[in-house]
Amino acid sequence: MFHSIPYEPRKLEATEGRLEAIYAAAKIGLKGDALALAAGMLPTEYRQLTQFDPVAEMAELKGRADGEREMSQVLHEAARNGDAKAALEILKHQHGWVAKQQINVEVDQRISITQALEDAQKRVIEAIDITPKEQADEQALTFHMKPEQQQKAA
Repeated sequence: MFHSIPYEPRKLEATEGRLEAIYAAAKIGLKGDALALAAGMLPTEYRQLTQFDPVAEMAELKGRADGEREMSQVLHEAARNGDAKAALEILKHQHGWVAKQQINVEVDQRISITQALEDAQKRVIEAIDITPKEQADEQALTFHMKPEQQQKAA
């Protein structure tokens, strides 16, 4: 059996109490459906009210502005009292400040040309000290030695 539910549409008026509820909900940062429900209205009722009476939308805008101003004052006061994190947040969000993301690393490595030439000269002199004849003699000697003698000669 179906029961009849009496339905009577609510009157949408921007009463002082309703406007204060909209203001208070907007001041704490609520938006859309959450704002409507916190103000004691259905979301569709709130949308209709803002369309029919611009004062309701003005109450929302004023609530948002006052809430933002209040939080801004808290942050600025904290920054003035030495809170570096609050100061950085103000710089980032209000003034577009961005911390550097790169690190410059400089390695100063100098090559001494005179030292490089001296090192090269030493290597050339060492190579010239062993003449081809001496190399051949050493190879022949090593070839005729027993493995134990080769290890001792080395």
